[in-house]
Amino acid sequence: MKPYPFTAVVGLPDLRLALVLSSISPAVGGVLVRGEKGTAKSTMVRALAGLLPGVDVVDGCRFSCDPAAPDPLCPDGPHDGAKSHRRPAKLVELPVGAAEDRVIGSLHLERALAEGVTDFQPGLLAAAHRGLLYVDEVNLLHDHLVDTLLDAAAMGRATVEREGVSVSHAARFVLIGTMNPEEGELRPQLLDRFGLTVEVASSRDPEQRVEVVRRRLAYEADPDAFAARYADEDAQLAADIEAAQRLLPAVKLPDDALRQIAEVCASFEVDGMRADIVTARTAVAHAAWAGRDEVTTEDVRVAARLALPHRRRRNPFDAPGISEEQLEQALQDAQPDPGPEDDGPGSGSTPQEAPEPQGSENAPQGQPQQNAGGQQKTVGAGETFKARVFRVKGMGEGERGRRSRAITDSGRTIGVQPASVREGRPHLVATVKAAAPHQKARGRDGAALKLRPEDLRFARREGREGNLVLFCVDASGSMGAKARMREVKSAVLSLLLDAYQRRDKVGLVTFRGDAAELALPPTISVDAAASRLEGLPTGGRTPLAEGLLEAARVLRVEQIRDPRRRPLLVVVTDGRATSGPDAVGRAQAAAGLLAGVTTIVMDCESGRMRLGLAADLAAHLGADHVPLADVAAESLAAAVRARTGKAA
Repeated sequence: MKPYPFTAVVGLPDLRLALVLSSISPAVGGVLVRGEKGTAKSTMVRALAGLLPGVDVVDGCRFSCDPAAPDPLCPDGPHDGAKSHRRPAKLVELPVGAAEDRVIGSLHLERALAEGVTDFQPGLLAAAHRGLLYVDEVNLLHDHLVDTLLDAAAMGRATVEREGVSVSHAARFVLIGTMNPEEGELRPQLLDRFGLTVEVASSRDPEQRVEVVRRRLAYEADPDAFAARYADEDAQLAADIEAAQRLLPAVKLPDDALRQIAEVCASFEVDGMRADIVTARTAVAHAAWAGRDEVTTEDVRVAARLALPHRRRRNPFDAPGISEEQLEQALQDAQPDPGPEDDGPGSGSTPQEAPEPQGSENAPQGQPQQNAGGQQKTVGAGETFKARVFRVKGMGEGERGRRSRAITDSGRTIGVQPASVREGRPHLVATVKAAAPHQKARGRDGAALKLRPEDLRFARREGREGNLVLFCVDASGSMGAKARMREVKSAVLSLLLDAYQRRDKVGLVTFRGDAAELALPPTISVDAAASRLEGLPTGGRTPLAEGLLEAARVLRVEQIRDPRRRPLLVVVTDGRATSGPDAVGRAQAAAGLLAGVTTIVMDCESGRMRLGLAADLAAHLGADHVPLADVAAESLAAAVRARTGKAA
């Protein structure tokens, strides 16, 4: 079946441009496409492959070497005088569950031991050389694989070092990743490695939505006929891309444009120099796309809009983006005497002032806001701090992360497993030891080791996993009336930031009045939890039993949905139970349902007269009891030690 034509996609001009510019200049570093599901992200990426010019490759080379300039380190080389043929550019898709060996390639261990030869089996990086590498849901890919992809995309080479053997091959490709931010963000370090980023969303224009549906139904009814309708437009676009690729080496980047790029990057306070380099490469590609042989202000403006949104300095829970007014001001500041033709739409304007963050020196502290109904109150969070690290007890086998000990496919080797297990990476030394005692019986001759499948041993490795962190937050009047919610929210936001950094899945249960509510079903998107927490209303009695019962229900359901991810329950309360008959007894009974779950009770009780109810609750839960004040104090002491090198 013919793929959906690139030019048939309705709207999405920024995504269209970013994909074209990356195709013109793969050195830009690829594109990260962020957007909600059902916005044609994957459709456009798959259609792009059909627009790229074909490539000449050496016959029989598994690494797609260019016959005009073959890779001197190609494992299938040398290629002197080899025949070649032309083939279409490839689109290689990397599945989320791919193993590391499948991505970067691996050594054929049995041949290496039995015959003494290095037989490298190429992976997806080799297959994508001189083409496109597409990773759908890249934010769900293991971090170490994302690092590997981005390193290869930046360096143009992939290197595999295993069991003392090093193999290197060319790996120049256009890397395109798509993601739904609701399913979790990439770490800032990984975001920065993508050249360009584009935010996409479905149109709210009824006419445009009608046209999207009309075209999709027409394509599904007759794909070949539909593709034929757009064949000329696709062919013209492909010709334009090829012409821009030819023009690219001749495009000049004058000093004035370089100063503009430096001014813009400095204005947005980006870290490092990668932003400047990517913006410069993108501006050159845009100039070539426009048919110009010199970069202009418009090229810099377009490049900055695509290269800087995910690089500006921001908090982890802030959405990426840049201020158009600030961009225009920075472009003008780099021109001592700008001409009328260079004045952007924001000429003469000053950068927008960012709103004062909650919890800053100028924000009112401890002033809860009351809504029109007079019943609910919401309190903002104070400053976050370095959270105390909590871990789930025991050893898990869950999703890769940075919190609790787990058996993973990377990390330090703690043992070996027999051939019947066949999990993890083959362990060379253990395999040789297993085979050595049988060499005489097998009639070994010469230096070659006679190896059988049952001799293979596989490494057992210990790393870290991400957990399910479920917050159970008391939002009753006893918490809000004494203006403690600001400190409570600050503490929970600090723990959410820690969960974000450790690749956890998070959920939020709140209880107030006479019931509990699942405010946020468990998700990888911790910024969604942060936004729900900020708008959390307070007031009413304390249904502690209902909160614990709801937490137990959520954990029970998640155990079925995601059985490999171990839970960590964080109960944030002062321990009071005042709603319903026998509130204290029911709370203690509910605590019994959470036996076996690693739990922390964050005690929010304050004042001179303390009842110690949260400590009693922790005892019934078998949980760690952590006073809220101690968490902040420990974090402050750790910060002092880190900065001064002395005990606080």
